[in-house]
Amino acid sequence: MAPTTRSQVSAESSPAPSSRRNAATSSAVNSHSGTIRQRQRQNSTHDAKESLDLATTTVEDNVFFFVPNLIGYARVILAAASLYFMPWHPKICTVLYGVSCLLDAFDGLAARLLDQETKFGAVLDMVTDRCTTACLLTFLAATYTEKGLPLLFQFLIALDFASHYMHMYSSLVTGATSHKNVGQEVSRILWYYYNDRTTLFIFCFANELFFVCLYLNASVERAIFSGSLAHYAPFLADVPIIGWMTWPQLIGLLCFPIMFAKQVINVVQFWKASKILVGIDIANRQEARKNARKNAVHEDHAEAIVDN
Repeated sequence: MAPTTRSQVSAESSPAPSSRRNAATSSAVNSHSGTIRQRQRQNSTHDAKESLDLATTTVEDNVFFFVPNLIGYARVILAAASLYFMPWHPKICTVLYGVSCLLDAFDGLAARLLDQETKFGAVLDMVTDRCTTACLLTFLAATYTEKGLPLLFQFLIALDFASHYMHMYSSLVTGATSHKNVGQEVSRILWYYYNDRTTLFIFCFANELFFVCLYLNASVERAIFSGSLAHYAPFLADVPIIGWMTWPQLIGLLCFPIMFAKQVINVVQFWKASKILVGIDIANRQEARKNARKNAVHEDHAEAIVDN
């Protein structure tokens, strides 16, 4: 066997320039990737498993049994009961549905007074509103099939869900503490709608009342100013339109402008949330390209060090 020379030992013990270059580049890339992962961990505010464990094991601060959330559960039960009576008992259904909707104002009041405002309660409240309205609109679509209105009711359901989901998600990714925290710089319409509780209540109440009136319209046939009421205001019986209207039709007519404005607000909410999410996508793509350029600079710098 031929003896090993000093040059051969040096060559064997020292890695090739290309190997050293690859190692240095890999080290730089790993260091950069580690920085990105660390930044991602810092941006992640809550861990899903940790949150799940807290909800399962915590006793002294059980959000499930906060007073506003108990009111929310009552709303769900009342709404479900109203759906049971909806096909065959309009009066009981209307009372149960109306109480469920009115409790929407009390759970928020209780949350503020008792300092029990929670993300779970906010989502429970929104989900209950959306599902309750959707169930009523579904029944109306079946009731007014012969009049060609099912497509309209289906559109209203889709708009309601899509608008609120997009708005809720955009609020989440922008770090808002509540979906109701909308600045004037984002949308003046949404700011007026969400930041004044009286305005919010009137819009939501009139919107639901309009659809309830459509539901009752199928079972109420007698005009308001007929029968005994004709003796107190006989002149109203001859007034065009009002004279032959039932009370659900009259109240529905009064609520219609607010209901229509509520649908316009849903469209605005959907469009603004869409633009916010698109803006976040653009910012993320710009950040990704910026990081890619930084990564390329790190690689070039590492290669330059190895070459020198």
